Amino acid sequence: MPVKNRFAELLPEITEWRRDLHENPEILFETHRTSALVAEKLKEFGCDEIVTGLGRTGVVGIIKGKTNTSGKTLGLRADMDALPIFEDTGLDYASKTPGAMHACGHDGHTAMLLGAAKYLAETRNFDGTVAVIFQPAEEGGGGGKEMCDDGMMDRFGIDEVYGMHNWPGKPVGSFGIRAGAFFAATDTFEVQFKGKGGHAAKPNTTIDTTVMAAHAVTALQTIVARNADPVSQIVVSVTSLETESKAFNVIPETVTMRGTVRTMSEENRDLAAKRVPEICEGAAAMMGGRAEVTYVKGYPVMVNSEEQTAFAAEVATSVSGGCDDVELVMGGEDFAFMLQERPGAYILVGNGDTAMVHHPKYNFNDEAIPAGCSWWAEIVEKRMPAA
Repeated sequence: MPVKNRFAELLPEITEWRRDLHENPEILFETHRTSALVAEKLKEFGCDEIVTGLGRTGVVGIIKGKTNTSGKTLGLRADMDALPIFEDTGLDYASKTPGAMHACGHDGHTAMLLGAAKYLAETRNFDGTVAVIFQPAEEGGGGGKEMCDDGMMDRFGIDEVYGMHNWPGKPVGSFGIRAGAFFAATDTFEVQFKGKGGHAAKPNTTIDTTVMAAHAVTALQTIVARNADPVSQIVVSVTSLETESKAFNVIPETVTMRGTVRTMSEENRDLAAKRVPEICEGAAAMMGGRAEVTYVKGYPVMVNSEEQTAFAAEVATSVSGGCDDVELVMGGEDFAFMLQERPGAYILVGNGDTAMVHHPKYNFNDEAIPAGCSWWAEIVEKRMPAA
């Protein structure tokens, strides 16, 4: 079954929704306009139930098939939030909100799932129930966790859950997936190095926090090079060093260091959570100062279920003629929280030769819409075939 003809017909309408969303981006849980638009469209489509306010601003629409002898409910999830980025695309539908931009394609994900919902509500050619899930705050807010914490899975009796993300660099409408660990756990750390400030010409009268921080930056890489198994996947990156002074001749009283840790296993995650404080506190103590470390565990490893991954790849192959086995992704994805609660799979759909996500020149490729919508629809119709 190639791309469904209905989605080729709907492409101009879905594109119009997508570009409206792109023009009006909203960040984290502040997706009030987006959520209202989604709920309005689901009502127009004739969904059997529409629930708002899950995970603060999340929306769930329920679509019942012609029959329900299977007793099964599938969850299909799209993220709605934008990023705090100044857009630099020059598009005629570019963001009208300075400092906010759909730079990760969540506008496209939302539009594709709305398109699939319209089709499924029209045809209902399946045996069971579909829950279309529109989630806020994927970009660092943990909206997926909040929707789960609000009891979404049990409330709607969801048995399996499926997600999708566009992927620049892959041919438009092609697919890629990976069973097991797929996206990394994303943890963060902040360290306050504290010593004694003073004149840079008299360093002997100070306890130099910049030297503490410099030693720590280098030593933190021993977590990867000397603590973790060499064949495992782990990244430790220091991304920011700040002081209260911009002067050339002042040794600061305090230096603040920030960074992130990415891992593909709980073992390495726990290792990093232990070693980051040990190393930073040791570097500070060596210089006669101290370090106050805050280590925050963020999104967990996103793990695709074996059976559902094979099924998702089969559906992708039926839509586009193939589905690649793709590499591990060290970025994070809060769909991980939903996959901790239910079996399921997360797939990548090609966005073509575009700027990478999280870039001010990125734009979702509307040519990917028919393939993405068809995959959603086929997931339902093949997993719960009409009786």
